[in-house]
Amino acid sequence: MPRYFFHVIHHGAQPDMEGHEFADIHAARSAAVRLCGELIKEIDGKFWDAPKWQLQVTSHDRELLFTLTFSAEKHSHHRRD
Repeated sequence: MPRYFFHVIHHGAQPDMEGHEFADIHAARSAAVRLCGELIKEIDGKFWDAPKWQLQVTSHDRELLFTLTFSAEKHSHHRRD
């Protein structure tokens, strides 16, 4: 099975040195989406400290296959009358 590497870019790079085996790129994409959901849940309030982060997925030969990008924007509060 092909090996895919999931690199988190948030407050610096957190490279995946071991990788994970999946049947194909479709399975790797599904796993990447699930991982992003878990990461957002884990970092909770810290998500707002770095308004943009990414998950870059590479192949066994380190070719960039796809990137998931997440960002947060704070907006001013509505005026109270």
